[in-house]
Amino acid sequence: MARKMLIDGELRTEDSVGVEGQYDFDLFVIGAGSGGVRASRTSAGFGAKVAICELPFHPISSEANGGVGGTCVIRGCVPKKILVYGASFRGELEDAKSYGWEYGEKLEFNWKQLLHNKTQEITRLNGVYKKLLSGSGVTMIEGEGKITGAHEVEVSCPDGLKQLYTAKHILIATGSRAQRVNIPGQELAITSDEALSVEDLPKHAVILGGGYIAVEFASIWRGMGATVDLFYRKELPLRGFDDEMRVVVAKNLEGRGIRLHPNTNLSELSKTENGIKVITDHGDEIIADAVLFATGRSPNTKRLNLEAVGVEVDRIGAVKVDEYSQTTVPSIWAIGDVTNRMNLTPVALMEGTYFSKTVFGGQPTKPDYNYIPCAVFCIPPLSVVGLSEQEAVKQCKGDVLVFTSTFNPMKNTISGRQEKSIMKLLVDAETDKVIGASMCGPDAPEIMQGIAIALKCGATKAQFDSTVGIHPSAAEEFVTMRTLTRRVTAGGKPRTNL
Repeated sequence: MARKMLIDGELRTEDSVGVEGQYDFDLFVIGAGSGGVRASRTSAGFGAKVAICELPFHPISSEANGGVGGTCVIRGCVPKKILVYGASFRGELEDAKSYGWEYGEKLEFNWKQLLHNKTQEITRLNGVYKKLLSGSGVTMIEGEGKITGAHEVEVSCPDGLKQLYTAKHILIATGSRAQRVNIPGQELAITSDEALSVEDLPKHAVILGGGYIAVEFASIWRGMGATVDLFYRKELPLRGFDDEMRVVVAKNLEGRGIRLHPNTNLSELSKTENGIKVITDHGDEIIADAVLFATGRSPNTKRLNLEAVGVEVDRIGAVKVDEYSQTTVPSIWAIGDVTNRMNLTPVALMEGTYFSKTVFGGQPTKPDYNYIPCAVFCIPPLSVVGLSEQEAVKQCKGDVLVFTSTFNPMKNTISGRQEKSIMKLLVDAETDKVIGASMCGPDAPEIMQGIAIALKCGATKAQFDSTVGIHPSAAEEFVTMRTLTRRVTAGGKPRTNL
Protein backbone atom coordinates (compact mmCIF):
# COMPACT_ATOMS: atom_id res chain seq x y z
CA MET A 1 0.00 0.00 0.00
CA ALA A 2 1.49 3.35 -1.03
CA ARG A 3 2.01 5.97 1.66
CA LYS A 4 3.38 9.50 1.79
CA MET A 5 6.49 10.35 3.79
CA LEU A 6 8.66 13.37 4.47
CA ILE A 7 12.03 12.33 3.06
CA ASP A 8 15.03 14.65 2.87
CA GLY A 9 12.71 17.55 3.61
CA GLU A 10 10.35 16.69 0.74
CA LEU A 11 6.98 14.95 0.89
CA ARG A 12 7.03 11.88 -1.37
CA THR A 13 4.97 8.77 -2.01
CA GLU A 14 6.60 5.35 -1.91
CA ASP A 15 5.24 1.85 -2.34
CA SER A 16 7.28 0.77 0.67
CA VAL A 17 9.60 2.35 3.18
CA GLY A 18 12.99 2.04 1.54
CA VAL A 19 13.98 -0.32 -1.22
CA GLU A 20 13.04 -3.92 -0.49
CA GLY A 21 15.99 -5.60 1.21
CA GLN A 22 18.13 -2.46 1.30
CA TYR A 23 17.70 -1.87 5.04
CA ASP A 24 17.12 -4.11 8.03
CA PHE A 25 14.44 -1.75 9.33
CA ASP A 26 12.39 1.20 8.21
CA LEU A 27 13.06 2.84 11.59
CA PHE A 28 15.67 2.25 14.27
CA VAL A 29 15.07 4.05 17.57
CA ILE A 30 17.86 4.62 20.08
CA GLY A 31 16.35 4.97 23.54
CA ALA A 32 13.21 3.31 24.90
CA GLY A 33 11.95 6.09 27.14
CA SER A 34 8.50 7.61 26.83
CA GLY A 35 9.21 9.37 23.54
CA GLY A 36 11.06 6.49 21.92
CA VAL A 37 8.42 3.92 22.87
CA ARG A 38 5.60 6.15 21.59
CA ALA A 39 7.39 6.83 18.29
CA SER A 40 8.13 3.11 17.83
CA ARG A 41 4.56 2.02 18.44
CA THR A 42 2.90 4.69 16.32
CA SER A 43 5.37 4.15 13.47
CA ALA A 44 4.69 0.42 13.57
CA GLY A 45 1.01 1.28 13.49
CA PHE A 46 1.58 3.00 10.16
CA GLY A 47 3.12 -0.19 8.80
CA ALA A 48 6.82 0.53 9.38
CA LYS A 49 9.26 -2.19 10.36
CA VAL A 50 10.69 -0.88 13.63
CA ALA A 51 13.50 -1.76 16.03
CA ILE A 52 14.40 -0.07 19.31
CA CYS A 53 17.45 -0.48 21.53
CA GLU A 54 17.83 0.27 25.22
CA LEU A 55 20.31 -0.46 28.00
CA PRO A 56 19.58 -3.18 30.60
CA PHE A 57 17.12 -2.23 33.35
CA HIS A 58 18.31 -0.79 36.66
CA PRO A 59 16.67 1.78 38.97
CA ILE A 60 19.82 3.95 38.90
CA SER A 61 21.06 5.03 35.48
CA SER A 62 24.67 4.85 34.33
CA GLU A 63 26.54 4.42 31.08
CA ALA A 64 25.78 0.69 31.37
CA ASN A 65 22.23 0.80 32.78
CA GLY A 66 18.89 2.17 31.61
CA GLY A 67 15.68 0.27 31.04
CA VAL A 68 12.57 0.29 28.88
CA GLY A 69 10.36 3.10 30.13
CA GLY A 70 13.22 5.54 30.50
CA THR A 71 13.80 8.26 33.06
CA CYS A 72 10.14 9.13 33.65
CA VAL A 73 8.99 5.62 34.47
CA ILE A 74 12.09 4.23 36.17
CA ARG A 75 13.91 7.12 37.86
CA GLY A 76 11.80 10.22 37.35
CA CYS A 77 8.14 11.22 37.35
CA VAL A 78 6.57 7.93 38.44
CA PRO A 79 8.80 6.94 41.40
CA LYS A 80 8.99 10.61 42.46
CA LYS A 81 5.19 10.87 42.58
CA ILE A 82 5.07 7.68 44.66
CA LEU A 83 7.45 9.28 47.16
CA VAL A 84 5.40 12.50 47.13
CA TYR A 85 2.32 10.47 48.07
CA GLY A 86 4.30 8.84 50.88
CA ALA A 87 5.55 12.19 52.19
CA SER A 88 2.09 13.79 52.00
CA PHE A 89 0.63 11.38 54.54
CA ARG A 90 2.60 13.04 57.35
CA GLY A 91 0.64 16.28 57.00
CA GLU A 92 -2.58 14.39 56.39
CA LEU A 93 -2.15 12.43 59.60
CA GLU A 94 -1.32 15.57 61.55
CA ASP A 95 -4.48 17.27 60.24
CA ALA A 96 -6.59 14.17 60.88
CA LYS A 97 -6.66 14.78 64.65
CA SER A 98 -8.83 17.86 64.14
CA TYR A 99 -11.27 15.62 62.27
CA GLY A 100 -11.66 13.25 65.19
CA TRP A 101 -9.01 10.64 64.37
CA GLU A 102 -7.08 9.51 67.41
CA TYR A 103 -3.69 7.80 67.45
CA GLY A 104 -0.48 7.78 69.47
CA GLU A 105 1.79 10.79 69.65
CA LYS A 106 4.62 9.16 67.74
CA LEU A 107 4.36 8.66 63.97
CA GLU A 108 6.51 5.87 62.58
CA PHE A 109 7.68 5.84 58.97
CA ASN A 110 9.28 2.81 57.30
CA TRP A 111 11.40 4.09 54.40
CA LYS A 112 12.60 0.64 53.39
CA GLN A 113 9.00 -0.56 52.98
CA LEU A 114 8.16 2.35 50.67
CA LEU A 115 11.43 1.89 48.77
CA HIS A 116 10.63 -1.81 48.23
CA ASN A 117 7.11 -1.06 47.02
CA LYS A 118 8.34 1.71 44.73
CA THR A 119 10.96 -0.57 43.15
CA GLN A 120 8.37 -3.30 42.63
CA GLU A 121 6.12 -0.84 40.82
CA ILE A 122 8.77 0.49 38.44
CA THR A 123 9.88 -3.08 37.73
CA ARG A 124 6.28 -3.91 36.85
CA LEU A 125 6.04 -0.87 34.58
CA ASN A 126 9.29 -1.82 32.85
CA GLY A 127 7.62 -5.12 31.96
CA VAL A 128 4.45 -3.33 30.82
CA TYR A 129 6.42 -1.15 28.41
CA LYS A 130 8.22 -4.19 26.99
CA LYS A 131 4.85 -5.84 26.34
CA LEU A 132 3.55 -2.68 24.66
CA LEU A 133 6.49 -2.77 22.26
CA SER A 134 6.24 -6.48 21.47
CA GLY A 135 2.47 -6.19 21.10
CA SER A 136 3.00 -3.48 18.49
CA GLY A 137 5.41 -5.65 16.51
CA VAL A 138 8.51 -3.64 17.46
CA THR A 139 11.81 -5.55 17.65
CA MET A 140 13.43 -4.94 21.05
CA ILE A 141 17.24 -5.05 21.22
CA GLU A 142 19.10 -4.78 24.53
CA GLY A 143 22.32 -2.79 24.37
CA GLU A 144 23.86 0.62 23.79
CA GLY A 145 23.25 2.18 20.38
CA LYS A 146 25.79 4.29 18.52
CA ILE A 147 25.24 5.88 15.12
CA THR A 148 27.96 4.88 12.66
CA GLY A 149 26.43 6.22 9.46
CA ALA A 150 23.40 8.02 8.07
CA HIS A 151 21.58 4.67 7.99
CA GLU A 152 23.64 2.57 10.43
CA VAL A 153 23.43 1.85 14.14
CA GLU A 154 25.96 -0.23 16.04
CA VAL A 155 24.60 -1.86 19.20
CA SER A 156 26.99 -2.97 21.94
CA CYS A 157 25.28 -5.85 23.71
CA PRO A 158 25.66 -6.66 27.44
CA ASP A 159 27.77 -9.74 26.55
CA GLY A 160 30.32 -7.53 24.77
CA LEU A 161 29.30 -8.43 21.24
CA LYS A 162 28.56 -5.69 18.71
CA GLN A 163 25.87 -5.86 16.06
CA LEU A 164 25.37 -3.53 13.11
CA TYR A 165 21.86 -2.67 11.91
CA THR A 166 20.73 -0.56 8.98
CA ALA A 167 17.59 1.56 8.78
CA LYS A 168 15.92 3.97 6.39
CA HIS A 169 15.39 6.34 9.32
CA ILE A 170 17.10 6.62 12.71
CA LEU A 171 15.44 8.30 15.69
CA ILE A 172 17.45 9.55 18.66
CA ALA A 173 15.41 9.45 21.88
CA THR A 174 18.09 9.07 24.55
CA GLY A 175 16.77 11.75 26.93
CA SER A 176 18.96 13.53 29.45
CA ARG A 177 21.04 12.78 32.52
CA ALA A 178 21.46 14.49 35.89
CA GLN A 179 24.38 16.90 36.19
CA ARG A 180 26.89 17.26 39.01
CA VAL A 181 28.38 20.55 40.19
CA ASN A 182 32.13 20.82 39.74
CA ILE A 183 33.25 21.58 43.29
CA PRO A 184 35.73 19.84 45.61
CA GLY A 185 34.09 16.76 47.12
CA GLN A 186 31.41 16.51 44.42
CA GLU A 187 31.68 12.70 44.56
CA LEU A 188 30.11 12.79 48.03
CA ALA A 189 26.84 14.16 46.63
CA ILE A 190 24.03 12.25 44.96
CA THR A 191 21.67 13.13 42.11
CA SER A 192 17.95 12.44 41.78
CA ASP A 193 18.78 8.99 40.37
CA GLU A 194 20.34 7.85 43.63
CA ALA A 195 17.92 9.87 45.79
CA LEU A 196 15.02 7.74 44.56
CA SER A 197 16.78 4.58 45.72
CA VAL A 198 18.97 5.69 48.64
CA GLU A 199 19.26 2.84 51.15
CA ASP A 200 18.76 4.92 54.29
CA LEU A 201 16.46 7.92 54.59
CA PRO A 202 18.53 11.03 55.39
CA LYS A 203 18.06 12.56 58.82
CA HIS A 204 19.56 15.85 57.65
CA ALA A 205 19.67 16.62 53.93
CA VAL A 206 21.24 19.50 52.04
CA ILE A 207 19.83 20.17 48.58
CA LEU A 208 21.47 22.41 46.00
CA GLY A 209 19.15 23.78 43.32
CA GLY A 210 16.00 25.80 42.90
CA GLY A 211 14.14 23.93 40.17
CA TYR A 212 11.51 21.19 40.00
CA ILE A 213 13.65 18.42 41.40
CA ALA A 214 15.10 20.50 44.24
CA VAL A 215 11.79 21.70 45.70
CA GLU A 216 10.14 18.32 45.15
CA PHE A 217 12.82 16.40 47.05
CA ALA A 218 12.85 19.08 49.75
CA SER A 219 9.13 18.41 50.23
CA ILE A 220 9.59 14.63 50.08
CA TRP A 221 12.37 14.38 52.63
CA ARG A 222 10.83 16.98 54.95
CA GLY A 223 7.50 15.18 54.76
CA MET A 224 9.26 11.99 55.83
CA GLY A 225 10.72 13.72 58.88
CA ALA A 226 14.17 14.84 57.73
CA THR A 227 15.73 18.22 58.45
CA VAL A 228 16.18 19.91 55.05
CA ASP A 229 18.33 22.87 54.01
CA LEU A 230 17.62 24.12 50.46
CA PHE A 231 20.26 26.28 48.75
CA TYR A 232 19.72 28.13 45.46
CA ARG A 233 21.42 30.94 43.57
CA LYS A 234 18.41 33.20 42.96
CA GLU A 235 16.19 35.19 45.30
CA LEU A 236 13.34 32.70 44.81
CA PRO A 237 13.08 29.04 43.74
CA LEU A 238 11.55 27.91 40.40
CA ARG A 239 13.14 30.37 38.00
CA GLY A 240 11.01 30.77 34.87
CA PHE A 241 7.68 30.39 36.67
CA ASP A 242 5.35 33.25 37.53
CA ASP A 243 7.12 35.39 40.16
CA GLU A 244 3.97 35.71 42.26
CA MET A 245 3.61 31.95 42.45
CA ARG A 246 7.32 31.54 43.24
CA VAL A 247 6.77 33.65 46.36
CA VAL A 248 3.88 31.39 47.36
CA VAL A 249 5.95 28.22 46.91
CA ALA A 250 8.81 29.68 48.99
CA LYS A 251 6.39 30.58 51.81
CA ASN A 252 4.85 27.12 51.73
CA LEU A 253 8.23 25.38 51.81
CA GLU A 254 9.19 27.42 54.87
CA GLY A 255 5.79 26.78 56.42
CA ARG A 256 6.42 23.05 56.14
CA GLY A 257 9.72 23.45 58.00
CA ILE A 258 12.22 23.55 55.11
CA ARG A 259 15.12 25.96 55.71
CA LEU A 260 15.66 28.16 52.67
CA HIS A 261 19.01 29.70 51.72
CA PRO A 262 18.48 32.05 48.72
CA ASN A 263 21.39 33.67 46.88
CA THR A 264 23.68 30.93 48.18
CA ASN A 265 25.81 28.29 46.48
CA LEU A 266 27.89 25.40 47.76
CA SER A 267 31.66 25.66 47.42
CA GLU A 268 33.02 22.46 48.99
CA LEU A 269 32.03 19.07 50.42
CA SER A 270 34.20 16.93 52.67
CA LYS A 271 33.77 13.69 54.61
CA THR A 272 33.87 13.84 58.40
CA GLU A 273 33.16 11.39 61.23
CA ASN A 274 29.75 12.98 61.73
CA GLY A 275 28.71 13.11 58.07
CA ILE A 276 29.31 15.38 55.10
CA LYS A 277 30.60 18.86 55.87
CA VAL A 278 29.03 21.39 53.53
CA ILE A 279 30.70 24.77 53.06
CA THR A 280 28.75 27.54 51.31
CA ASP A 281 30.11 30.41 49.26
CA HIS A 282 29.30 32.64 52.27
CA GLY A 283 31.61 30.58 54.45
CA ASP A 284 28.85 28.88 56.47
CA GLU A 285 29.20 25.22 57.44
CA ILE A 286 26.57 22.49 57.85
CA ILE A 287 26.97 18.81 58.69
CA ALA A 288 24.52 16.61 56.75
CA ASP A 289 24.23 12.91 56.03
CA ALA A 290 23.07 13.46 52.44
CA VAL A 291 23.77 16.14 49.82
CA LEU A 292 21.62 16.22 46.70
CA PHE A 293 22.70 18.04 43.55
CA ALA A 294 19.48 19.08 41.80
CA THR A 295 21.18 21.43 39.38
CA GLY A 296 19.68 20.46 36.07
CA ARG A 297 20.11 17.78 33.44
CA SER A 298 22.16 17.58 30.26
CA PRO A 299 21.21 15.92 26.94
CA ASN A 300 22.43 12.33 26.72
CA THR A 301 24.45 12.55 23.50
CA LYS A 302 28.13 12.07 24.38
CA ARG A 303 28.35 8.39 23.38
CA LEU A 304 26.20 8.55 20.22
CA ASN A 305 29.03 9.43 17.78
CA LEU A 306 26.95 12.30 16.38
CA GLU A 307 29.76 14.61 15.28
CA ALA A 308 31.34 11.85 13.18
CA VAL A 309 28.15 11.34 11.17
CA GLY A 310 27.35 15.05 10.75
CA VAL A 311 24.53 15.50 13.29
CA GLU A 312 24.91 18.95 14.80
CA VAL A 313 24.49 19.63 18.52
CA ASP A 314 24.42 22.90 20.43
CA ARG A 315 26.85 24.07 23.14
CA ILE A 316 25.27 21.86 25.84
CA GLY A 317 25.10 18.80 23.59
CA ALA A 318 21.42 19.01 22.62
CA VAL A 319 20.61 17.69 19.15
CA LYS A 320 19.65 20.46 16.74
CA VAL A 321 16.38 19.74 14.95
CA ASP A 322 13.94 21.58 12.71
CA GLU A 323 10.21 22.05 13.32
CA TYR A 324 9.56 18.43 12.30
CA SER A 325 12.28 16.98 14.61
CA GLN A 326 14.68 16.33 11.71
CA THR A 327 18.42 16.75 12.37
CA THR A 328 21.08 18.12 10.03
CA VAL A 329 21.32 14.59 8.56
CA PRO A 330 18.02 14.04 6.69
CA SER A 331 17.66 10.36 7.66
CA ILE A 332 18.27 11.04 11.36
CA TRP A 333 15.67 12.52 13.70
CA ALA A 334 15.49 13.37 17.40
CA ILE A 335 12.75 13.89 19.99
CA GLY A 336 12.40 14.47 23.72
CA ASP A 337 14.84 15.86 26.26
CA VAL A 338 17.82 15.09 24.03
CA THR A 339 16.72 18.08 21.90
CA ASN A 340 16.26 20.38 24.93
CA ARG A 341 13.10 21.98 23.53
CA MET A 342 10.51 21.55 26.27
CA ASN A 343 11.66 18.84 28.64
CA LEU A 344 8.44 17.21 29.79
CA THR A 345 7.34 13.60 29.34
CA PRO A 346 4.00 14.43 27.66
CA VAL A 347 5.90 16.69 25.24
CA ALA A 348 8.18 13.81 24.28
CA LEU A 349 5.06 11.72 23.66
CA MET A 350 3.65 14.44 21.41
CA GLU A 351 6.92 14.78 19.50
CA GLY A 352 7.12 11.00 19.05
CA THR A 353 3.56 10.83 17.72
CA TYR A 354 4.09 13.73 15.32
CA PHE A 355 7.38 12.27 14.09
CA SER A 356 5.53 9.09 13.14
CA LYS A 357 2.76 11.01 11.40
CA THR A 358 5.32 13.05 9.49
CA VAL A 359 7.64 10.25 8.37
CA PHE A 360 5.34 7.24 8.05
CA GLY A 361 1.78 8.54 8.13
CA GLY A 362 1.85 11.00 5.25
CA GLN A 363 0.74 13.78 7.62
CA PRO A 364 3.61 16.25 8.14
CA THR A 365 2.88 17.64 11.62
CA LYS A 366 4.79 20.18 13.70
CA PRO A 367 4.64 19.85 17.51
CA ASP A 368 2.59 22.64 19.10
CA TYR A 369 4.20 23.98 22.26
CA ASN A 370 1.45 26.46 23.14
CA TYR A 371 -0.60 26.00 26.32
CA ILE A 372 1.23 22.96 27.61
CA PRO A 373 0.38 22.54 31.32
CA CYS A 374 2.92 21.39 33.87
CA ALA A 375 3.15 20.78 37.60
CA VAL A 376 5.75 20.95 40.33
CA PHE A 377 4.95 18.27 42.91
CA CYS A 378 6.15 20.10 45.97
CA ILE A 379 3.76 19.95 48.95
CA PRO A 380 1.30 21.53 48.24
CA PRO A 381 1.84 21.41 44.45
CA LEU A 382 2.12 24.21 41.92
CA SER A 383 0.58 23.88 38.46
CA VAL A 384 0.52 26.31 35.54
CA VAL A 385 -0.52 26.64 31.91
CA GLY A 386 0.08 29.43 29.42
CA LEU A 387 2.01 32.60 30.14
CA SER A 388 3.42 33.90 33.39
CA GLU A 389 2.69 37.51 34.25
CA GLN A 390 6.21 38.51 33.20
CA GLU A 391 5.80 36.78 29.83
CA ALA A 392 2.30 38.19 29.29
CA VAL A 393 3.43 41.78 29.85
CA LYS A 394 6.29 41.30 27.37
CA GLN A 395 4.25 39.57 24.67
CA CYS A 396 0.85 41.31 24.75
CA LYS A 397 0.40 44.42 22.63
CA GLY A 398 -2.16 45.83 25.05
CA ASP A 399 -2.85 45.75 28.77
CA VAL A 400 -2.85 42.57 30.85
CA LEU A 401 -5.63 42.02 33.37
CA VAL A 402 -4.62 40.09 36.47
CA PHE A 403 -7.18 38.22 38.59
CA THR A 404 -6.10 36.47 41.79
CA SER A 405 -7.79 34.55 44.57
CA THR A 406 -6.17 33.77 47.91
CA PHE A 407 -8.15 31.64 50.31
CA ASN A 408 -7.93 29.17 53.15
CA PRO A 409 -8.93 25.72 51.82
CA MET A 410 -12.02 24.39 53.60
CA LYS A 411 -10.03 21.46 54.93
CA ASN A 412 -7.67 23.85 56.73
CA THR A 413 -10.49 25.68 58.51
CA ILE A 414 -10.96 22.60 60.68
CA SER A 415 -7.37 21.35 60.85
CA GLY A 416 -5.99 24.80 61.60
CA ARG A 417 -3.14 24.46 59.10
CA GLN A 418 -1.95 27.93 58.08
CA GLU A 419 -1.46 27.41 54.36
CA LYS A 420 -3.33 29.37 51.73
CA SER A 421 -4.29 28.27 48.23
CA ILE A 422 -3.51 30.79 45.50
CA MET A 423 -5.08 31.00 42.03
CA LYS A 424 -4.31 33.39 39.21
CA LEU A 425 -5.69 34.18 35.75
CA LEU A 426 -4.07 36.46 33.17
CA VAL A 427 -6.29 38.03 30.53
CA ASP A 428 -5.46 39.94 27.35
CA ALA A 429 -7.51 43.11 27.82
CA GLU A 430 -7.86 43.64 24.07
CA THR A 431 -9.29 40.19 23.23
CA ASP A 432 -10.59 39.05 26.65
CA LYS A 433 -8.75 35.73 26.08
CA VAL A 434 -7.34 33.97 29.12
CA ILE A 435 -3.64 33.59 28.33
CA GLY A 436 -2.27 32.21 31.57
CA ALA A 437 -3.42 30.32 34.66
CA SER A 438 -1.60 29.30 37.83
CA MET A 439 -2.51 27.54 41.05
CA CYS A 440 -0.60 26.55 44.16
CA GLY A 441 -2.59 24.39 46.54
CA PRO A 442 -4.04 20.90 47.01
CA ASP A 443 -5.06 19.14 43.77
CA ALA A 444 -3.60 21.93 41.60
CA PRO A 445 -2.38 19.55 38.83
CA GLU A 446 -5.75 17.79 38.62
CA ILE A 447 -7.57 21.12 38.31
CA MET A 448 -5.09 22.67 35.87
CA GLN A 449 -5.46 19.87 33.32
CA GLY A 450 -9.05 20.97 32.73
CA ILE A 451 -8.09 24.64 32.64
CA ALA A 452 -5.48 23.78 29.99
CA ILE A 453 -8.20 22.49 27.67
CA ALA A 454 -10.08 25.77 28.00
CA LEU A 455 -6.99 27.85 27.21
CA LYS A 456 -6.09 25.59 24.28
CA CYS A 457 -9.58 26.24 22.89
CA GLY A 458 -9.14 30.01 23.25
CA ALA A 459 -11.55 30.56 26.13
CA THR A 460 -12.32 34.13 27.15
CA LYS A 461 -12.67 35.52 30.66
CA ALA A 462 -16.37 36.07 29.94
CA GLN A 463 -16.72 32.33 29.25
CA PHE A 464 -14.94 31.50 32.51
CA ASP A 465 -17.30 33.88 34.34
CA SER A 466 -20.39 32.33 32.75
CA THR A 467 -19.38 28.81 33.76
CA VAL A 468 -21.16 27.42 36.82
CA GLY A 469 -18.79 26.18 39.51
CA ILE A 470 -18.79 22.95 41.50
CA HIS A 471 -19.55 23.76 45.13
CA PRO A 472 -17.93 23.36 47.55
CA SER A 473 -14.61 22.96 45.75
CA ALA A 474 -11.37 24.86 45.28
CA ALA A 475 -11.74 24.57 41.50
CA GLU A 476 -14.84 26.81 41.47
CA GLU A 477 -12.63 29.79 42.34
CA PHE A 478 -11.40 29.78 38.72
CA VAL A 479 -14.91 30.71 37.53
CA THR A 480 -15.72 33.19 40.30
CA MET A 481 -12.73 35.55 40.07
CA ARG A 482 -14.68 38.55 38.78
CA THR A 483 -12.93 41.34 40.69
CA LEU A 484 -9.85 42.70 38.94
CA THR A 485 -6.74 42.52 41.12
CA ARG A 486 -4.65 44.82 38.92
CA ARG A 487 -4.20 46.03 35.38
CA VAL A 488 -0.69 46.09 33.96
CA THR A 489 -0.30 48.54 31.09
CA ALA A 490 1.47 47.56 27.89
CA GLY A 491 5.20 47.66 28.49
CA GLY A 492 4.58 48.01 32.22
CA LYS A 493 6.23 46.13 35.04
CA PRO A 494 4.61 43.06 36.57
CA ARG A 495 4.43 43.08 40.33
CA THR A 496 3.61 40.81 43.22
CA ASN A 497 0.41 41.69 45.04
CA LEU A 498 0.05 39.06 47.75
